[in-house]
Amino acid sequence: MTEKFDIVVIGAGMAGASVAAHLSASARVCLLEMEAQPGYHSTGRSAAILSDNYGNATIRALTRASRPFFDAPPEGFTDGPLLQPRQVLQITTSDEELEACLAPIPVGERDILSVSAACDICPVLRPEALTAAILQRRPADIEVHALHQGYLRRTLAQGGELRSEAQVLALSRQGGVWTITTAAGTYRSPVVVNAAGAWAGEVAALADALDVGLQPLKRTACLVDPPAGVSSAGWPMLKDAREQFYLKPDAGRLLISPCDETLVEPGDAQADEMDVAVAVDRVEQATTLQVRRVSHRWAGLRSFVADRSPVVGYDPRQPGFFWLAALGGYGIQTAPALSRIAASLVRGAPLDPDLAALALGPKILAPDRFVAAAA
Repeated sequence: MTEKFDIVVIGAGMAGASVAAHLSASARVCLLEMEAQPGYHSTGRSAAILSDNYGNATIRALTRASRPFFDAPPEGFTDGPLLQPRQVLQITTSDEELEACLAPIPVGERDILSVSAACDICPVLRPEALTAAILQRRPADIEVHALHQGYLRRTLAQGGELRSEAQVLALSRQGGVWTITTAAGTYRSPVVVNAAGAWAGEVAALADALDVGLQPLKRTACLVDPPAGVSSAGWPMLKDAREQFYLKPDAGRLLISPCDETLVEPGDAQADEMDVAVAVDRVEQATTLQVRRVSHRWAGLRSFVADRSPVVGYDPRQPGFFWLAALGGYGIQTAPALSRIAASLVRGAPLDPDLAALALGPKILAPDRFVAAAA
């Protein structure tokens, strides 16, 4: 039996869940999730940090526009706060690195620290290779599960529906209506929102939509123990200026990553032993940590296009096919603002004044910015 909806959203991770929460307020929406549970892939494997100064200019603007939601979520959205304080300490090895790191950070949001002051804040740092460090005061840890579940609850409370284990097998359009054939059944809708994460390129190919050059890139992470008898709970997140690694306190352990970006096919990403070894080596070179055991390792997929900005808007080739993809590693921290933008564009409605003030012109996010390249 074919089910009919006003809008079908493919992908129930953070991108799909957040846009569905807005769209379901005025339309009959169905979320299609290929896994047994939403958020299994990128959403569930995020480093979960909110940093206003992370990413390109577009990402930074979207993150700042999302901050008010994180600071004060709507009543009933979640049982607790969405943020926990977490400063970020960027370490530099040259004056050039220091200047480059300072450029995107407003003066009032950071302190330039001496090597000794940086070591006081993060006592495992090796001082000999450092020139200075930048302490960013505004970042915070994001409660990703609470954010994701809040959007899902709102979607369902407004009459939206969720179908799990519903991998999309075929897409076709006739008479202004899309037919979406999945492993769980068939659905019809005039509008399809492609929020399929690393699989967004494959979904677009099924619809014969534009190829925007989406690239799923694997990133590795693992958990190691802090020094015996030492509490790392109050340490900042540690990042090096060249983005060769990061280290972040996580529930009594230390989450480390080599910041790798390996082009892979969409799938259930797994950590490679060599990438884990690289992460450990880089952390041991920058700190006095001696990693004896890796307690857990995993990998996630971060999908980008060439300009590393999201792709949001209707496809120029296929009417009713809407892109919400290429969120890179920023999909969690930009979700509140980007989902509102996407929902307005889906409905053909004006942006809210605070979002319109971002001056993100249609060509910055729209998929048709890739038309010339595709040709």
